[in-house]
Amino acid sequence: MGDRSTIEWTDATWNPIAAFDRVTGRRGWFCTKVSEGCRNCYAESFNKFRGNGHEYTAQNLPNVRFELVNLDQPFRWRRRPRLIFVNSMTDLFGDFVSDEDIAEVFKVMYKSPRHIFQVLTKRPERMLDWIIRSAFLSNAPLQNVWLGVSVEDQKTADERIPVLLQTPAAVRWISAEPLLGSIDLNNCLYTRYLEGGARHMYNQLDWVVVGGESGPSARPMHPKWARSIRDQCKAADIPFFFKQWGEFVSVSEVAGPGVHHHFSDGATVRRTGKKLAGRLLDGRDWNEYPEVAA
Repeated sequence: MGDRSTIEWTDATWNPIAAFDRVTGRRGWFCTKVSEGCRNCYAESFNKFRGNGHEYTAQNLPNVRFELVNLDQPFRWRRRPRLIFVNSMTDLFGDFVSDEDIAEVFKVMYKSPRHIFQVLTKRPERMLDWIIRSAFLSNAPLQNVWLGVSVEDQKTADERIPVLLQTPAAVRWISAEPLLGSIDLNNCLYTRYLEGGARHMYNQLDWVVVGGESGPSARPMHPKWARSIRDQCKAADIPFFFKQWGEFVSVSEVAGPGVHHHFSDGATVRRTGKKLAGRLLDGRDWNEYPEVAA
């Protein structure tokens, strides 16, 4: 948790769901892995050294107790409004988090209207179910809470985004990081309907974030995957945020040393490390946000 997050699209991180190990007495975090995007989880690596030491597994651990911590943190950030990434170390809608604990987190967000809370999940079915059962949220979504899903390829996009679009929210967004394959969003960007014989279209997504993978086991991102999503967003007038290239960068974007990786279509990226790879896509930053962020 920090007030000066290194995550490019947020100001601060807030982790109110902690995992306490009954055997060792260490407190940290925990999550379960659900898809390829979880393979090299940064939160798991951090937790091994700075938390309770647990790996993030495919199943819940019997000796871990989940508890609420730092619930008052958003109230103590008073000097300026913040974009706050909720549960950067785990998933608020994991099956290991109780309905009651989710409710307590939402109560804090409700009582902190000066901040904007950015929620991401890989479990949109649980999010939809919980929101629908919370009648006051389904009828009047909190204007300062952005609900989003993490996707990494077409399969996860097809599974998760349609569920997100059914979920009542002031802002719906996706984080395509780590981006591991091409994603066609066109079926998700618009809803088409007929009114008075005329066809109308409106956007269903409010924000899209894209980023490549970082870390020692990072997988390369094809430049055209990122450019394609950017172009889809531009055509639909949806704010686009390019978070990072990750460990690998297009040879046309950054010059210098580094082991080359060749894609089957001939495109080449080089491993320079996250810092040198940077955030420029076609020579410019893409730092767009939904208008409500202002």
